[in-house]
Amino acid sequence: MRIAIISDTHMPRGDRRIPPSCLARCRAADAILHAGDLVDVPVLELLRGLGPPLHAICGNVDTAAIRAVLPARVEVELDGVRVGMIHAPGAATGRLQRLRAAFPGCHAVVFGHTHMPEHAEQDGFQIFNPGSPTERRRAPLHTMGMATVADGAIAFELLPA
Repeated sequence: MRIAIISDTHMPRGDRRIPPSCLARCRAADAILHAGDLVDVPVLELLRGLGPPLHAICGNVDTAAIRAVLPARVEVELDGVRVGMIHAPGAATGRLQRLRAAFPGCHAVVFGHTHMPEHAEQDGFQIFNPGSPTERRRAPLHTMGMATVADGAIAFELLPA
């Protein structure tokens, strides 16, 4: 199973668009995860229209319309692997341990908010931030993630958006 992972699209805003390569990866995936800060309903509709099932959460700058239809956190089962999602992961210090405690039944947690790609693993538990395909802030590139689920495990990959 292939999963496209994005966060912090912050749209609509000016002429900002999700890059075509990111959209193509989302279309080709078996599922899409969005870790919050879509901002408004048109982005949600765009992602839902790509084809694969969308699992999304709201972030701290999302409109009331988005917060009304998306949870602040979720746990999803992806081909036997349980993945938690939350937007704001808290301070960098102790992040992996804190997210593991917050999602005790999960193999991994996907988060956003910082716009900085991050991947850490400890004793088989992983955390992953795909960065942002549209608003890189301090990150060197616009990025997204892909994950592969096979044989009860998940492997994350960071890609330029």
